[in-house]
Amino acid sequence: MEILDFRWDIIWNYREYFIRGIWVTLILTICGFLGGFIFGVFLGLGKNSKRKWLYWPCKLYIDLFRGTPLLVQIFIIHLAVIPSIFGHSLGFMVSGIAALILNCAAYVAEIIRAGIQSIDKGQMEAARSLGLNHFQAMRKVILPQAFRRMIPPLGNEFITLLKDSSLVTVIAANDILYAAKVVSGTYFRFWEPYLAAAALYLILTFIVSKIVSFIEKRFSVEYNPRKDKKDEGRVAA
Repeated sequence: MEILDFRWDIIWNYREYFIRGIWVTLILTICGFLGGFIFGVFLGLGKNSKRKWLYWPCKLYIDLFRGTPLLVQIFIIHLAVIPSIFGHSLGFMVSGIAALILNCAAYVAEIIRAGIQSIDKGQMEAARSLGLNHFQAMRKVILPQAFRRMIPPLGNEFITLLKDSSLVTVIAANDILYAAKVVSGTYFRFWEPYLAAAALYLILTFIVSKIVSFIEKRFSVEYNPRKDKKDEGRVAA
């Protein structure tokens, strides 16, 4: 049976494709997440606003990008939006990053909105009573508290974006999935290349999940290194 006749040598022969694919995947994911986070913060604040001229555009944007497939968004941006603006295609990297930013921003906006709304309203009232305006209260009081609660869902969004970046291969992005397609097309074997691609995505997501867990612990309300040291001292005594 073919499944018992693995040829890992073909993966080794095309290792440069997979290594380059890892870097392309990481660049797409990191740039897409950072851009999406920055844009998503403004969208989340806008959707949390009581001003209708801010609320409705943000809501429509979020509903549009959350309600349509990322694959369709990639095609529209790569084949229609960018060529119509610049007169020609700017390559898979620009189109891919743009699509991931716009898509990620919609999901980050909902995380931001939910995080802000999870903070007790008395926090804002207390900050305003101390003389802070709305912007200062949001920046110094509400957002720092809300950010701790946003870390797990933001980490999940990063992992989701890492896996969804594989969709950019439809516009000839030479990412991990593209490397697997090249190998399978060359040797007409599918177990080895696609299992290798799956393993690489699994490793990347595992590393990211560990980083997110570490950050979550560091920013946790309950976590206090000084308190831990004091407790250790008491136990030792």
